[in-house]
Amino acid sequence: MITPPVTKNLIIINLLIFLGTVVAQTYGIDLNDLFGLHFFLADKFNLSQLFTYMFLHGGFTHIFFNMFAVWMFGRILEQYWGAKRFLTYYLVCGVGAGVIQEIVQYAQYLITDLGAYEMVNLGYQTIPMAEYLNMMTTVGASGSVYGILLAFGMLFPNQSIFIFPLPVPIKAKFFVIGYAIIELYSGIANNPGDNVAHFAHLGGMLFGLLLILYWKKKDRNHGPFSF
Repeated sequence: MITPPVTKNLIIINLLIFLGTVVAQTYGIDLNDLFGLHFFLADKFNLSQLFTYMFLHGGFTHIFFNMFAVWMFGRILEQYWGAKRFLTYYLVCGVGAGVIQEIVQYAQYLITDLGAYEMVNLGYQTIPMAEYLNMMTTVGASGSVYGILLAFGMLFPNQSIFIFPLPVPIKAKFFVIGYAIIELYSGIANNPGDNVAHFAHLGGMLFGLLLILYWKKKDRNHGPFSF
């Protein structure tokens, strides 16, 4: 089965950057710290990180499942939408996920009144607040991936897919709804040990939904697949 160009190149770029990250670590260079998405109140934050963070990953499992999902569902969307629209969708979902992550982190910052403290006790050490804020870093293509899952569920709602460990296939629309509910619950539960940006995933789905609705309205007014 031929993989269309944007899907293929996105996977290749992510893999190459992941390998570059591993190599850079051997020289004491942390690319995730340099190009990952920092909290906007941290001194290491810059606006370009809203784009660069989605091409970085925290480990092999992280990138494997993200790129597998891009290949499995992204190639179908690219064949349906075309290369330009699919790439736009992928990037918008990724940036949107980053924006939502920043908003959620800022809400947590306000709720916990972090601004009133100069030091933070992590249990095993106490660090300056500035250093702690720089630790609030997000990496990964998961926002784009969750946007892809949403689009697949909306465009092919009755397509049956097999999801391990379920013994029977499930329709795409139920799969997407189930994933969204799990992410919402996990985000509200706010278990710091899982180290997963659940609201960023939901942000990717939200921005994906808004873009699909915009395109749907635009296509209705100007004909199918206009851009």
